Amino acid sequence: MVRKKKISIIIDRDLWERFKTKVENEKGLKELSKAVEEVIEEKICEDLIIEALEEFLSSEKPPLVITPVKPEIQTDAGKTVRELRDSSFNDAG
Repeated sequence: MVRKKKISIIIDRDLWERFKTKVENEKGLKELSKAVEEVIEEKICEDLIIEALEEFLSSEKPPLVITPVKPEIQTDAGKTVRELRDSSFNDAG
């Protein structure tokens, strides 16, 4: 269930009229309340993100386990990286 609250605010008349006209032109007056909600959400978005992350991190999930895998053949990452860099350098020139 969506929880809504009707509120009254005091705001500069010209500012309100400009905002209302902009919303009306972009979305229609039926979307005025939604536009106000979006502005409020933008203002507190950092708080909303922190709350969502805290909720996500506090959930009881098993820890992530990473198991190393040994390659089946002998490899040399340094040599491979050098070959890739050399080929990129030669392709660019």
